Amino acid sequence: MISEDLALLPWVAARRALSDRPLRFRVLLPPYAALGMGTLRALRVTALTGEHDGAWELLAGYDGYERIR
Repeated sequence: MISEDLALLPWVAARRALSDRPLRFRVLLPPYAALGMGTLRALRVTALTGEHDGAWELLAGYDGYERIR
C-alpha cells in the first residue's frame, strides 16, 4: 500500500488501510471559523521518519467548508 493509493479516500477507509501502523491524524482547517461540509477525506498520507520511524501521518480535510459568523 503506497500513500498515493489513499489520497482522496474517505478518512475511515484510509485509516482502515493503515490499521496495523501507528498513526498521527490531523484535520486541515481554514483560517476562519467554519463547519466542515461533505466527506472527510485523506488529503495526504506520509511515512514519518526519525523518532517516529514506522508511523504514518494522515492529513484530512472536508469536501468544503461553510463559514460561520
